Amino acid sequence: MNQQQDSIHATHEVSGHLPQRAVADSQRVQRPEKQLTPYQVLSKLPKDATPAQQDSAIQATFHQENLHLSTRPDTLHLPGHDKGKGPKDVSLPQYYRESFFSNDTLLHPEISGGRYGVAGDPVPYTISGDNTITSLLLICFVVAMISFGRSHDFIFRQAKGFFSVPHSGLTTEVTETTGEFRFQFFLGALTCLLASIITFFYVQDRVADTFILRSQYMLIWIFFGCFLGYFLLKSLLYAVVNWAFFDKKSNRTWQKTLLFMVCVEGVAIFPLVLLQTYFNMSMQNAIIYALVVIVLTKILVFYRSYIIFFRQNGAFLQNILYFCALEIVPLFSLGGLLVTIVDFLKINF
Repeated sequence: MNQQQDSIHATHEVSGHLPQRAVADSQRVQRPEKQLTPYQVLSKLPKDATPAQQDSAIQATFHQENLHLSTRPDTLHLPGHDKGKGPKDVSLPQYYRESFFSNDTLLHPEISGGRYGVAGDPVPYTISGDNTITSLLLICFVVAMISFGRSHDFIFRQAKGFFSVPHSGLTTEVTETTGEFRFQFFLGALTCLLASIITFFYVQDRVADTFILRSQYMLIWIFFGCFLGYFLLKSLLYAVVNWAFFDKKSNRTWQKTLLFMVCVEGVAIFPLVLLQTYFNMSMQNAIIYALVVIVLTKILVFYRSYIIFFRQNGAFLQNILYFCALEIVPLFSLGGLLVTIVDFLKINF
């Protein structure tokens, strides 16, 4: 017993006299190393390491262990099919590996063949949902309000004296400022734009909806140019004829009357555009509305031309010839021009 106790004490004494560094080294060897994470491995690389270098570092640190697949037969299979084969059998049938178009040079399986599912019905086109038409109408409304606010006194004075009969020795001419005259031209341009929109609606509904233009809205601007040229050309013809046959004062009064009637025509067809756009007014009623506005305007022009030029002479027949030559003929010429343009631009199927 004494010898055993001595040996035990001796062992403790020897271990007690071991250096601390040797004990620490023995503990470091026995302690398992902590597994690094991929983030720690990549953080040790330089910041400019390429993806290939990062992949090499990951593969060098982590080794994939061999997978031991089960060799037991697979008894889970669909009814009516053969039993499952071994898990190592990954061969595909021939009709999966080849297709009828495999040797076709036009086959490009890398290109997407389209979206999955069934496409829904497209939202039908409506004029009220057209942003371009809405923007044009908003511009027309703003221009009309500004023009009316700047020249409403002059418009009321001219409307008041429209049906008055001029007397000799008395002046009935309505004077206007430069600003009022300028805003009347804006209302005239507004009339051209509204007339072009109405014509566009009619063409879309009754003639065709596809044209050889990059955008169908270009047709509106073509119509706008036609109407603007029509009013300018008619005004030029009136100036030339009136300069040859009538005095300067009557010519100036007539030019103001003509510009006033163009503005009235634009104000009259503005509700038609709104009804056609946002209240689904039928095209037949829209045509009747437009014809009524045109006929009433021409009647007022005929009356005013008689009052200014032919009342004193009593030349009613000359007034009819004057009106037909400078109002009816240009109007029918404009209609023929618009029909020719539409026939040339539309796509015939």
